[in-house]
Amino acid sequence: MVSKRVARLLFLFIFVSGLVEAVVSPVPAPPKQPAKSYLLIDFNSDSVLAEKNIDQQIEPASITKLMTAYVVYKELDAGRLSLDESVTVSEKAWRMGGSKMFIEVGKKVRLGDLLKGLVIQSGNDAAVALAEHIAGSESTFADYMNQYAQSLGMTKTNFVNSTGWPHRNHRTTARDIAALGKAIIKEFPHHYALYSEKKFTFNGIPQYNRNKLLWRDKTVDGMKTGHTESAGYCLISSAKRDDMRLIAVVLGTRSEKARADVSQSLLSYGFRFYESNRLYAAGEGLNQTRIWKGENENLSLGLKDDLHVTIPRGQYKYLDAVMDVNKDIIAPVAKGQQLGTVKVMFDGEEILSRPLVALQSVAEGSIWQRTKDQIIQLFR
Repeated sequence: MVSKRVARLLFLFIFVSGLVEAVVSPVPAPPKQPAKSYLLIDFNSDSVLAEKNIDQQIEPASITKLMTAYVVYKELDAGRLSLDESVTVSEKAWRMGGSKMFIEVGKKVRLGDLLKGLVIQSGNDAAVALAEHIAGSESTFADYMNQYAQSLGMTKTNFVNSTGWPHRNHRTTARDIAALGKAIIKEFPHHYALYSEKKFTFNGIPQYNRNKLLWRDKTVDGMKTGHTESAGYCLISSAKRDDMRLIAVVLGTRSEKARADVSQSLLSYGFRFYESNRLYAAGEGLNQTRIWKGENENLSLGLKDDLHVTIPRGQYKYLDAVMDVNKDIIAPVAKGQQLGTVKVMFDGEEILSRPLVALQSVAEGSIWQRTKDQIIQLFR
């Protein structure tokens, strides 16, 4: 027979052991997916939650049209284009094979309708018509595309056309596609809504969005499919649940169903096992520090951008932040000048850091103020 005292000690040991084990709940590895490459990221923090061959160059197929649309959005927002202006359809645009919105040669089409045909119907004819209207030729438009790709950090991407038509020099990666998708959502939220539309009718012909996840999962609100014989079936998708948005890039699957299944599996994994938190807002005062020899004695420090972190779900209590502020900060100081670092810790380990910057400028003080602070510093 086990005595009551031993039983209590045994219970206490089991209880305490359970607490120790529960410090950080384990997260299972993401399921392996039948695709050439894939990537799952948190939109806010850029944390990678699942990946395979994300820097391997592949054919993007019609996912190319994300960049075609990105250039159009840039032109629209700069006031150089209007959704209501007319675009004359060339013979080249009219003759394009593959997916089409069925525009007719020589006819004038509203630019806003071409944009819908590009995004919803994935029209190759719409892509060429827009490219020629903006740049005069599709090859010149591809130069625009590559310039914007470089500005977005898409270092392993090269475009030679506006459609994704197969070409040996037309290449990108899962990482670069995710960067482009994020840029569209972040920079053009008013245009991004178009990616959730399921149907568009033009010239009496109704056609449906090829992103089947729009019908499967109400939290999925975009983005773009692609398919060629050489590229396989591809999909970049995005979904938002509460305050967390994920982006999944899936390239080189064997069927429409497979690309949807793999994408859904990745999104479900991310939402099930992770959570996204905004720790600090941009411009929020995080620290008041002494500034010497300035017109003011106090300086507020914070962050240039919102600080988001992605952690295993339910583990927020194990987050901590440490602020390292430069010693003896001397005026003048410019707004945005780095004067320290914010380090975010999870379960005692540093997971990211961001520059701590001045939230306002402080000019050099008067001779009296500078002299006084010099004396104080000497005695310190």
